[in-house]
Amino acid sequence: MASRLVLITGASSGIGEATAKRYGAGGAHVLLLARNADRLDRVAESIRGDGGSAAPYVIDLADANAIAETSARIKREHRTPDIVINNAGAGRWLPLVDTSAEDALGMIAVPYLAAFNLTRAFLPDMIARRSGLLVYITSPAAYLAWPKASAYIAARRAVAGLADSLRSELKAQGISVTLVVLGTVETPYWQHNPGSRENMPETDRRLVPVLTPEQAAEAIVDGAEAGKPLVVKPAIYRMLFVLNALFPRLVASRLRRAMPKQG
Repeated sequence: MASRLVLITGASSGIGEATAKRYGAGGAHVLLLARNADRLDRVAESIRGDGGSAAPYVIDLADANAIAETSARIKREHRTPDIVINNAGAGRWLPLVDTSAEDALGMIAVPYLAAFNLTRAFLPDMIARRSGLLVYITSPAAYLAWPKASAYIAARRAVAGLADSLRSELKAQGISVTLVVLGTVETPYWQHNPGSRENMPETDRRLVPVLTPEQAAEAIVDGAEAGKPLVVKPAIYRMLFVLNALFPRLVASRLRRAMPKQG
């Protein structure tokens, strides 16, 4: 990894931070993108303190102009990254009637449009040099649906659609695309999106364990480095996706019944 230039969005905490530290420990030079300058600096300092190399870039990924400016700056100061990991995401799990138009737009802006715009900024150079790896992080919502999370589910399916389409589009041009589907990960996401945990279907944690950020990072890095088109963690979700494809009404009924009782 020593010569790799790796860009990671949402790198100031949680999955993005853990992934950045894992790449940094492997010798890659890591570009950290997120909104919070203080947290980004702490992550960068931690990577450097462990002997790695990191550069923070403060950015609002919902702003297309900011992405254009920051990507141009990265090209000037470094070069086009070898790996772009689209991890940043936000969005509350709420009933449709409780989701404002601004909330829905924000969920499409990040993760989907952020990933689209960042990919578009670097893709021409990747195509010209015929190398690169694009990684997109999504959730089981890309394949399953449950009540009280409609805007969130739509945004996560958009990310999966982008990854799947690009994999086909770029197959002959030397560029790999990895889609990573992660179950519940214990990160600050839940504090930043209040009410979401209360609208999560209940599952048996012995069968569907909650992941740590480090476990999520391991899945991302190992899957990307192996060139896997699809990474699913925990693996039991693969079975659920197949069941949903074969018996969608049954799975939908089970998910509805698994919703927490209100009141």
